[in-house]
Amino acid sequence: MTGERRRQAYRHGRASEALCRLVLRLKGYRILASGFRAPVGEIDIIARRGSTLAIVEVKARASLADAAESLSARQRRRIARAASAFLALNPAAAGLAVRFDVMLVRRWRLPHHLRNAWRLEGGSLP
Repeated sequence: MTGERRRQAYRHGRASEALCRLVLRLKGYRILASGFRAPVGEIDIIARRGSTLAIVEVKARASLADAAESLSARQRRRIARAASAFLALNPAAAGLAVRFDVMLVRRWRLPHHLRNAWRLEGGSLP
């Protein structure tokens, strides 16, 4: 991928995340963090609604199928480790139910929000 295409993809990804944050706010979520980075992984959006903490991965692709297929098992493990790091840094969030969501973004459409898109093997955070 050339430098310019890479920059365009980065800008498109950031715009997709901003759109997803707006949609989540309209659905009643409070955005706690965006672009959370830990040495073990990154989380696009961390949002809270009631007693649920949603760990949200944003995927922007040409089709919903491409977006849904783009989240690998390795990525899910990295996101789960980053969620553990977030919870360690934010003890107030420790009592919340953690849910892993994916928001699929296509151009000129509202994001498709998949709640509880995956569960961890063993049922708890690493």
